Amino acid sequence: MTSVIMGPFATQILAALGADVIKVESPEGDNMRHVGPMRNPGMGPIFLQANQGKRSVVLDLKQAAARQALLQLLADADVFISNVRPQAMARLGLDWQMLEQSHPRLIHVSCCGFDQAGPYAAKPAYDDLIQGATGVPWLAQQYGGGEPSYAPMTLGDRVTGLHAVYAVTAALYARDKSGRGQAVVVPMFEAMTQFILGDHMAGLSFEPPLGDAGYARLLTRHRKPYRTSDGHLCVLIYNNKHWHSFFNAIGQGERMREPMFATHGQRAANIDAVYAEVASLMRERSTAEWRALLDAADVPNMPMASPEDLLADPHHAATGFVREIEHPSEGRLRTTANPTQWSATPPGREASAAPQLGQHTLQVLREAGLGEAQIAALQASGGCMQASSSNDKRETDICPAI
Repeated sequence: MTSVIMGPFATQILAALGADVIKVESPEGDNMRHVGPMRNPGMGPIFLQANQGKRSVVLDLKQAAARQALLQLLADADVFISNVRPQAMARLGLDWQMLEQSHPRLIHVSCCGFDQAGPYAAKPAYDDLIQGATGVPWLAQQYGGGEPSYAPMTLGDRVTGLHAVYAVTAALYARDKSGRGQAVVVPMFEAMTQFILGDHMAGLSFEPPLGDAGYARLLTRHRKPYRTSDGHLCVLIYNNKHWHSFFNAIGQGERMREPMFATHGQRAANIDAVYAEVASLMRERSTAEWRALLDAADVPNMPMASPEDLLADPHHAATGFVREIEHPSEGRLRTTANPTQWSATPPGREASAAPQLGQHTLQVLREAGLGEAQIAALQASGGCMQASSSNDKRETDICPAI
């Protein structure tokens, strides 16, 4: 029972690792089905990327019979993940307190907005709100000046989704030892607070404070891709070795004796002036000249890429990380592989294409033991829905159900 980004991102990673992920959707489907350019209704690009390798079941959980069908699905499941507000899950009878007695081995993972012990527990939460509440727009304003702004990606959703993945694996490991399931709460506000303050607590780490919040190197307005004579280049001259190599490469080795360049501490204390000086030097050569010079000196640098550049990156081409797949209804699609590499136990199967709405409803309900009469009654009442174009076929995978 996950939708939009946070939960689907987590379960897509689990699917890529071999889990049999059953996506329970409402009759309207995941909202992200309807966002972005698409060839067919309900198959938007963000949905396609976040739901590979899953099976889609449509249940109208407002109906008691549909809720009972879901409970039958959970009988054989290892993990039940939702990013529905806990209060709504309780109203449906799908909270841990209700499920613990009937499903004692189930891992119940709630990806929610806030720790349920605090005053924000029942508040709605979306990525923009959590970014704002954890200081992202404030940091953007310190860095760039002008109006505060959100990061141009679903930062809170994806950070929290990654926390959910390791929470699932740790809970499964604990169950192997204890034999019992448990409830795990993964709150966005707390996950993002930890993420942001890890860099920016700074002087506030101490009581009483030793200074203000903010990591100066990350907040200087000079921290950006450097302009060259014909474009931009990303360069990070970080440690003493890099600085010696950089100045030697441009024939200015004596500059390491200047106080503001001499030590890591001096560079940190004068970060604005340091970055401004490098910016001035970078304008003297072309991007290609700088890349050749810096690569030869082993000074860290990378090109500034657009999404189009990233898809065509020669490194990704060599590793096969960016790949094309054939989707049964959407045709040829670009996607990415799982970024992890395994020496002994790689995931056992390639992730299949993202499902159509309700593509696997009948198949999954039959696997859960529902009889044909029960399924027919559910269909007649609108309690479940099967995609009309589905062929209702799928190879059997030996992996956990989620």
